[in-house]
Amino acid sequence: MLHRFASHDIADEIAATVADELDASGVLHGAHEFESVMTGIVRSATAGALPAWKAFYENSIRCLEDGSALFAPVHRHAASLLIGDSVLDLGSCFGFFPLRLAALGHNVIASDLSAAAMRLLETVSPTIGRPIRTMTCDATAVSAPSSSVDTVTALHLVEHLNSTATIAALDEAIRVARSRVIVAVPFEKFARECYGHVQAFHLDALTDLGHSVAQRHLGIRASVHEYHGGWLVLDL
Repeated sequence: MLHRFASHDIADEIAATVADELDASGVLHGAHEFESVMTGIVRSATAGALPAWKAFYENSIRCLEDGSALFAPVHRHAASLLIGDSVLDLGSCFGFFPLRLAALGHNVIASDLSAAAMRLLETVSPTIGRPIRTMTCDATAVSAPSSSVDTVTALHLVEHLNSTATIAALDEAIRVARSRVIVAVPFEKFARECYGHVQAFHLDALTDLGHSVAQRHLGIRASVHEYHGGWLVLDL
């Protein structure tokens, strides 16, 4: 694979470049090809798998925490909405948000359907001074006890799920959380297939989802707002 990225360049931000240059032009077809290209770029930017992924994590975290990354406002806002100390993050992927919370002193667990992603996070996190607990599970069947954490977060997760799985994942989040569930989604006209999105959200759709969840769980307060995308906050 030929690319212009060096070890100091590789970060989560290059995903937007890959999407703009390769997906928009029709070179890539679907999430699998997109992920393969991203992995190839990271692995080829420096010698050795662990040094390459360590550089990717360090660069990504720096951009997220200095505010230069596109996703930085999402992480910052999500952290401001937390209640309590203990957090379970659903659909963590690389685990950048749980790593941020670990640095802030939260008792956080990262979780994802991908066992490979969780193994990578477990391997890299101690090398960057932020060892973290992980859990491999489907967001629709979370292997955690009921009411076991203060807050459950699902940042840019449910757009990857169909409507039935979205409800199941939120039911599970409500079961596991003691106080609050925080959901963030991108607002899109069309679901971006290269990112693995299967549904697109706008403010009205997110509001409808909140109403649906509140009707299923009496006593829950659902609120929706917009900030670099959409937010659904469920207070238990």
